[in-house]
Amino acid sequence: MMTSSTIKHYTLDSTIESLAKVEQIIESLKEEFGISEEIFGNILVSISEGMNNAIKHGNKLNANKSVEFSFELGAEEYQFTIMNKGSGFDFENVPDPTHPDNIEKIDGRGIFIMESLADKIAYELDGSKVVLTFNIV
Repeated sequence: MMTSSTIKHYTLDSTIESLAKVEQIIESLKEEFGISEEIFGNILVSISEGMNNAIKHGNKLNANKSVEFSFELGAEEYQFTIMNKGSGFDFENVPDPTHPDNIEKIDGRGIFIMESLADKIAYELDGSKVVLTFNIV
């Protein structure tokens, strides 16, 4: 269990413009908390994918629905939480994007990417909340 020393919360609109805002937030967290270059790319890509999923699939680009985003700094890890207002999804039965039937599809890789880059990932609230954990290196 993570003992947190810092928690930051953000509320973003379900718009494509919010994807650029979250990148700016991640950049500022990197500066403020000294996130190493070694894991910064993994964090940026994972959080961008998670926000994209929350905005497009969870909230279905409904500008009246927001996405909650938080950052928690623990002694040994960074934890990011993304929560949308959608009904969730079956995270235990996501099609494998590396399967030959799916390899040429233009979408369907976000979860695969997040699970590949994060040290730990957890889905809550039927998948409408995702918690990504990255070990501090």
